[in-house]
Amino acid sequence: MTEAVRRAQSPEPTPWEEEIGFARAVAAGDRVLVGGTTAFRGGVLAGEGDPYEQARAAIGNALRAIEEFGLGPDSVIRTRLYLTHRRDVDAVGRAHQEVFGAVRPVTTLVVVEGFVDPRILVEVELEAYRAG
Repeated sequence: MTEAVRRAQSPEPTPWEEEIGFARAVAAGDRVLVGGTTAFRGGVLAGEGDPYEQARAAIGNALRAIEEFGLGPDSVIRTRLYLTHRRDVDAVGRAHQEVFGAVRPVTTLVVVEGFVDPRILVEVELEAYRAG
């Protein structure tokens, strides 16, 4: 691994990180990319059945990943929100707005067929900018 690229694992990784072989976050140059992040912490799904709580937890998990690089919500320039149900747009949007309302990152919201665990209602990706 070069100094220009740094990878971070979750402090409480999901089983898929090891099984599939991925890092939660990768810093490359002035960007930190956070891959698909759910409401799982370790083996526990926060907010089961509740899209708002899952979105809050998933966003929190993604933000913890960029904290390792000294970044916070104000560094986020892009988010991607994946939902399993169109009916959850308002709930997930409210959770996103509570964290990023003043930041206003570029955001994509997509309804998907499902995730690796059927209890997952929301998955979040983000990209952060680190100056200097």
